Formats: sequence, C-alpha cells, structure tokens
Amino acid sequence: MTEQQFKQGIAAHLKEIRKQRQLSLDAVARLTGVSKAMLGQIEREESSPTIAKLWQIASGLETSFSAFFTQTPEPDTQQYFPDPDMTVKSIFPYSPTVNYEIHEITLTNHHCQMSDAHALGVIESIIVLEGEMDVLNNGCWERVKQGGNLRFYADQPHGYKAVTETVVFQNIVSY
Repeated sequence: MTEQQFKQGIAAHLKEIRKQRQLSLDAVARLTGVSKAMLGQIEREESSPTIAKLWQIASGLETSFSAFFTQTPEPDTQQYFPDPDMTVKSIFPYSPTVNYEIHEITLTNHHCQMSDAHALGVIESIIVLEGEMDVLNNGCWERVKQGGNLRFYADQPHGYKAVTETVVFQNIVSY
C-alpha cells in the first residue's frame, strides 16, 4: 500500500463515519480530542496521521482501528504507516460479528509506541512471536518474552516497547 492509498483509505473512512453519524468536524474534534484542523487535513489527504493519532480517532469515534486502513479482508495485505519503526499487518480485520480484530505488529530499532485509552471495556491480548518487549499496563512496564502473552484492559493509556532490536507480536483487540 502506498502512502497515497493509505491517506485515501483513512480519509474515505473518516468521511463515511461523519456522514453516517451526521457529525461535523467540530463534533468529531470534541469526541476524539484531535483538532478540527488536523481532521480536515486528514480528510483532504494533506496529512497522514500517526498510529497514536489514528488510535485516538478510532477510540473517540468508538470504531475499530483496522477499519481505517483495511480495504479488503485479505489477511496477507501488509499495511505500512508513516512510522518507519512500526509495521502493522492485519490478520483479521474488525468484524462486527465477532467484535475483535487481530494484527501482527513489528517494532524495530527498540521502538516505543504509546497508545491513548481505547473505549471503555476494550481488551488487548499480546502474544510475542519473536524477540522481547515491554508492555505498559496499569502504569507499570511488564516484560513479555518470545512465546509469552499478556492480556489487559486497553481502556487506559498503554504502550509497547521493543526490548530487542526487533519484536514481532500478535495484537488481538476485543471490543
């Protein structure tokens, strides 16, 4: 996926949500905590949001993260973001039938990715496939080694940090 396709997908989904819910940019800004100016730039495809900003928008609108960038349900489609140290591959995009989504996330260069709180009751499950990582949960960093797992409420600020040069993990987000 090119950066332009990425921008188009996010812009189209944001516009569709606003149209369906009859929300102005001001209303979306209030719900998400993202400025009206930034939302306008995203919709006009003038700006690519960071992972953290996209999570913030998805959480504020109480919609799935993957819906913003997954154009087809093909699990092999690799998704690239403006952050060169974080790659997200959608394994199972969000489905309202099962209320979860599964991603394979790769962090490189000891990257640390912080995330704002998601909607109330959202749970994340992490399974480390390769390397080691620290997960910020309840204000404390917890080490998770290859083959290990952790489940936590993601309706609070949380984060992921590659302890090794590269870490690959599955992230299951349950709504």
